[in-house]
Amino acid sequence: MRTVKELAEITGISVRTLHYYDEIGLLTPTGRSEAGYRLYDDKALETLRQILFFREFDISLREIKSVMENPALDKKQILQMQRTMLTAKKERLERLIASIDDILKGDNNMDFDVFSKTEVEEIFDSMIQHMNEKQKNALEEQFGSIDGFHKHFMENAAKEETQKSWAKIIEWHGSKEDALEAAKNPIGEEMIHAFRLRQEAVMDKLVKRKNEGFTLDSFEIKEIVAEYGFVQKQLFRIKYEKDIMLQLADIYQNNKEVQAECDSQYGEGVAEFFAKAIRHFYEE
Repeated sequence: MRTVKELAEITGISVRTLHYYDEIGLLTPTGRSEAGYRLYDDKALETLRQILFFREFDISLREIKSVMENPALDKKQILQMQRTMLTAKKERLERLIASIDDILKGDNNMDFDVFSKTEVEEIFDSMIQHMNEKQKNALEEQFGSIDGFHKHFMENAAKEETQKSWAKIIEWHGSKEDALEAAKNPIGEEMIHAFRLRQEAVMDKLVKRKNEGFTLDSFEIKEIVAEYGFVQKQLFRIKYEKDIMLQLADIYQNNKEVQAECDSQYGEGVAEFFAKAIRHFYEE
């Protein structure tokens, strides 16, 4: 058994921090001495090391506590999770070092006016981290390897057209910081599915109101378009949805495949009506 002071010396964190971990229930002492001092065994030391691994990624103590207390995760799964995170961090650092080497050699000819090269690297790392194995395998098949996809991604990111698109995304989000946050923390598949269901529910209401004879000028149709726009804002985590909605109107009005699919699902003429409703609401 080790005292709190000995544990602090082994791990390099302060005694006060260990006391705080005890207070919030993150790392409870194994026992106490006759004098009432905290004592820790090897299992507690191992738990502390896992906590410190997570802290390396600036994960909040509340989130760490939630992971550590999750009954569905055993020690091996937690270690595997940490290994994946560390590997991703290692790969990111290696790419950043390579980028610096390119600059030192004078090979940095890419143009990153909107997002810096470092920021684009961070977006790439987060994107790969959030992909499932099936998605990664598809990329490896298409580009030969993840490194091959990384090269393609960075070259494409430096193009003027891509940078203009990202500038528009920043405009939608209201700030560069919010756009980066959304890019580096994409929503999960379950949330996307939930939003799709909400979109379908809104479309069902639109079809009902259309069939009841409500016009583009009616409050009922405008209300439905506004609701759909609100769902888009939540789905894409943006502040201003007008451009996305108008682009959606273009798709429903000019893309024959989308029109056919929409009309097949909701009824003849719904795609055209939806496109006109969006334009009437946002261009009024």
